[in-house]
Amino acid sequence: MTKMTAQPERKCVGCGEMKPKKELVRVVRTKEGQFHIDRDGKMNGRGAYLCMDRTCLLQAQKSHGLERSFRGKISSEIYQQLDEEMSNL
Repeated sequence: MTKMTAQPERKCVGCGEMKPKKELVRVVRTKEGQFHIDRDGKMNGRGAYLCMDRTCLLQAQKSHGLERSFRGKISSEIYQQLDEEMSNL
């Protein structure tokens, strides 16, 4: 009999769905206040998760999901940067 291990789940700040962590992309705010897409999930800093889908990023922008997660205002330039990084995934 094989032992099943629980897959960690995270909530997408765009669509609000709980999904396995491996299916989501992590957005990180560093100590310097910069935002990045964390492909490996190992960068230092506060993180929030999004589906690997541009529509979830747009939903997060519209609903201020990332701003709630990071407890602060996020400029439209940051959303544009994240959009460009996500399109390269």
